[in-house]
Amino acid sequence: MKIDILTLFPEMFNGFVAESIIKRAIDKEKVKINVINFRDYTDDPHGKVDDTPFGGGPGMVLKVQPIYDALEDIKTDDSHIILLTPSGKTFNQAKAQNLTKYKHLILICGHYEGFDDRIKLLVDEEISIGDFVLTGGELPAMMISDAVIRLLDGVINRESLESESFTNDLLDYPVYTKPREFKGMTVPDVLLSGDHKRIEEYRKQEQLRLTKEKIEKE
Repeated sequence: MKIDILTLFPEMFNGFVAESIIKRAIDKEKVKINVINFRDYTDDPHGKVDDTPFGGGPGMVLKVQPIYDALEDIKTDDSHIILLTPSGKTFNQAKAQNLTKYKHLILICGHYEGFDDRIKLLVDEEISIGDFVLTGGELPAMMISDAVIRLLDGVINRESLESESFTNDLLDYPVYTKPREFKGMTVPDVLLSGDHKRIEEYRKQEQLRLTKEKIEKE
């Protein structure tokens, strides 16, 4: 898979592509990530990519021209273009799984007051990571990329993926490691029993319990 990220702040992604599972996925050639400063595509002689909104109002608005020219330069027939915006459909695990079917993802990070609305005509879908406002789309781009990349074949052990939260619409069960007791806090006896059937039943019940508790709190 190839992921192109259009942003005004490419340095924010330095750590993201150079650490942990994402770096290993890049090294194993499971994914290629290009971070592109779309300021390089502006036709403004002073390098501006934003301007004041027609009709007045606060803040600055990202212009359509730099985004259009960047997309024209990098998109192919295999590209799936995503605009990261609070008005988009909320991202979840099912969407992450769906995005793995594409060979080329393009993520557009917003900034300032918002986008020229005509940019929405250039994309395949709009995605939000939740009902709150951030200073830009860089963190959502990292989160979506991370969620998608780890699902690609060969990035993470398949058995680990199958037991994760949301794989079966349930939260993950609690896990423990050594020591068996720490400052009065103990590991459930069933996990020390060696009875794999009982352990499996316990974990299923814990998934149901935790998911139910989460729903009731919301």
